[in-house]
Amino acid sequence: MIARLNGILIEKSPPQVVIDCNGVGYEVEVPMSTFYNLPELGVKIQLLIHFVVREDAQLLYGFGSEQEKSTFRQLLKVNGIGAKSALSILSGVSIEELVQAVTMQEVAMLTRIPGIGKKTAERLLLELKDKFSTDGFAGIHSNLPKSAASDVLNALLALGYNDREATAATKLLPKDISVTEGIKQSLKTLSKSN
Repeated sequence: MIARLNGILIEKSPPQVVIDCNGVGYEVEVPMSTFYNLPELGVKIQLLIHFVVREDAQLLYGFGSEQEKSTFRQLLKVNGIGAKSALSILSGVSIEELVQAVTMQEVAMLTRIPGIGKKTAERLLLELKDKFSTDGFAGIHSNLPKSAASDVLNALLALGYNDREATAATKLLPKDISVTEGIKQSLKTLSKSN
């Protein structure tokens, strides 16, 4: 099984890259989160690999971090999620946003990803609910308790802020803050950043 590739980046065409490893070019599909962090062509890179053997193909999926690779594998375990959908999810939201969506059971955040409908998003939330806390993702959770974080985030979304802005503002809040105070502080933070 191929677990890692070290070589020269010779082609980049989202979502695929080609890595030359001692004269052999390996075509690897990567999520956009990895793609955006790739260096220029001709530079040596290393990707962690998830290798899939099917009846009609042998496919390589590459990742820039162990966390991306393990999240990808966790997504593949969800009923109805294949490699293409898992790559789409990792390309559409950061791992932190995915963990937050699962923690707060936010269907809307996942349905914004191309190819993820409401039923698939609900299945993802249900099947991943207990996985992230037990598989080394605990450090990614928001600082706020679930209900307060969810209420503050929903309030900011209702006020017209996008997911990224609202999520960034709620991350800065202390654990024991009330919802009202959390909204006030988040609005102050957001007004300073604009």
